[in-house]
Amino acid sequence: MTRRRTPRNSVIRLTTGHAARTMNHPFARREPVLALDFGATSVLVTTNGPVTAEDMEFARQLAHAAHRFARSVERSFYGLPDGKGVAA
Repeated sequence: MTRRRTPRNSVIRLTTGHAARTMNHPFARREPVLALDFGATSVLVTTNGPVTAEDMEFARQLAHAAHRFARSVERSFYGLPDGKGVAA
């Protein structure tokens, strides 16, 4: 992936919660689909045809960012100075 050349013109914020789910759909004869469900809204991530090297790079970046997000959530939940998490 390369650096963004155009500025963002919109941002969609989808927050996690009781209805948020993720699912990976690996298909044997077509491109895989990653589903991010946020209640009534779903985001599907897939390739634009046969998988390319750019698709592999994006998938690795996505996995790395998701791992960092999970670690940040864990630190926020467990890592408060008093040793207690945010949730009761």
